[in-house]
Amino acid sequence: MPLLLEQGFSPSVAAVTLGLGGAGQVLGRLGYLTLVARTSVRSRIVVILAGTAATTALLGAVTTAAALIGAAIGAGLVRGLFTLIQATAITDRWGSTHYGRLGGLMSAPIVLVMALAPWAGTALAGATGSYATAYLVLAVVAALAALLAIASVPRLTPTDTLEGTP
Repeated sequence: MPLLLEQGFSPSVAAVTLGLGGAGQVLGRLGYLTLVARTSVRSRIVVILAGTAATTALLGAVTTAAALIGAAIGAGLVRGLFTLIQATAITDRWGSTHYGRLGGLMSAPIVLVMALAPWAGTALAGATGSYATAYLVLAVVAALAALLAIASVPRLTPTDTLEGTP
């Protein structure tokens, strides 16, 4: 909302845009099985994080209502996919044997970041001078995450199995 309001859009246009972003999330979740069938664990996360970087950059760069709505739908689609990547991250990498422990370890920093996000987003917008610039900074962060994701899947030795690897 703050980005769209900063761009001069009315609260109703901003609300419709956010709603269409939610519709994009549903589309992303519906397409997840097709993505799983055609990609590896590593390539999925790299592509989704790269998509996050691209759509976040678009949200910060475009200024017309149609372009922002398109970018919001794209961002929603990527977010829908990312939700399922988070849900399967542990079992895709280490199996289900230690799911509870690893899930707890993974969830703690995610919950902390989610709690701080509204404040951090506002602080970043203040530090950069605008929400649009803050989105561009966040796009760079997402692009770096995509690069780091290349190493996100542990290599299994021939004696390891997914179920036996902690």
